[in-house]
Amino acid sequence: MSLTDAADRFTTLPDDQTLAATVTALEEHGFSVEVADTLDAARAAVLARIPAGSTVMTNTSVTLQETGIADAVNDGGPYDSARNKMFALDFATQAQDMKAIGGQPDYALGSVHAVTQDGSLVIASASGSQLASYAWGAAQVILVIGAQKLVPDLDAARQRIYQHSLKLEDARAQAAYGQHSYVGKILEIHQELPGRIHIVLIRQPAGF
Repeated sequence: MSLTDAADRFTTLPDDQTLAATVTALEEHGFSVEVADTLDAARAAVLARIPAGSTVMTNTSVTLQETGIADAVNDGGPYDSARNKMFALDFATQAQDMKAIGGQPDYALGSVHAVTQDGSLVIASASGSQLASYAWGAAQVILVIGAQKLVPDLDAARQRIYQHSLKLEDARAQAAYGQHSYVGKILEIHQELPGRIHIVLIRQPAGF
């Protein structure tokens, strides 16, 4: 598959029928879902769900940057920024403290790399730093997802990660950190207890 073919396959927005069916499937798997028309609307929807004073971890995410959610939380917002608190520590001597702060916030915010049409979430990570909070550690999780990430099934989700998302993330990592990225760990969430994970689907491309 050429890069152009992969980009077309994994960046095309779904039609309304597919989007609606995916929302229904996600809700049947215990996720709550709302659909936002724009990046600004997605930011407003997320911030409206977080009480002032809550401890909030914004995991590394192009989507959170593009929507302005990361800045709204970490740059003087009415929240206790777990990210700011975590990165004020020394990784060489306080790594476990950093993990506790980032892994057990009141709210963990982030995105995913693929959403299957039958209602599963798939998230890849190099270190796995965000996965513990999504899977268990955070009291509440809010995932903000561009609708171009909808895929037919788990096979397509993994293809999207390796053929599309990783290439873009590798370029970002080289520019930001001077090192390559890689897929170290993949989390699949197939079912959740109702009320813990909320999804904001955006009718626009967002993130990788």
